[in-house]
Amino acid sequence: DHALHPGLVTLVLVVLTAAVLVAVARPLARRLQANEARRAIEQFRIRREQLEAKFFELASTLGKPRDVVWKQCDWQPDVTFARERATGLLTAFVSVNVSFEAMAGGEMEEVQHVGLLRDGCALFHYQSGDWGTGGRVVFNMNPREALTRFAQQYDAIG
Repeated sequence: DHALHPGLVTLVLVVLTAAVLVAVARPLARRLQANEARRAIEQFRIRREQLEAKFFELASTLGKPRDVVWKQCDWQPDVTFARERATGLLTAFVSVNVSFEAMAGGEMEEVQHVGLLRDGCALFHYQSGDWGTGGRVVFNMNPREALTRFAQQYDAIG
């Protein structure tokens, strides 16, 4: 008797079905992520000015760096987009020059260099179909340098 055991046939069918699903699902997921990234980047470009204003509003109220007042953000054209590996969250690293002044009576009042422009990159995140920011800036790095610095956390897009 050369008949296959019904349980073995079922197991083979389940394994083959799972293999086909995995083979189809991975490229489909990549394509969906690429489409999401394209839409998000376009939305960022359209809303960039509003996002920059929101960033300055938030960053200037966080109290960082300590004992300084945010005077101005000079936004630069350099933007690098990346996807966080752990969460899939899209992030924009935007080049910015920030100027501060010392708070009256604060520890930084006597520091000569407090008024110098500081290079950095502002961070924006795309979540639930919209861009936002927590007002975080990574100082002393342009967007490409920041992405290199955080290479274990982010994958560049485009």
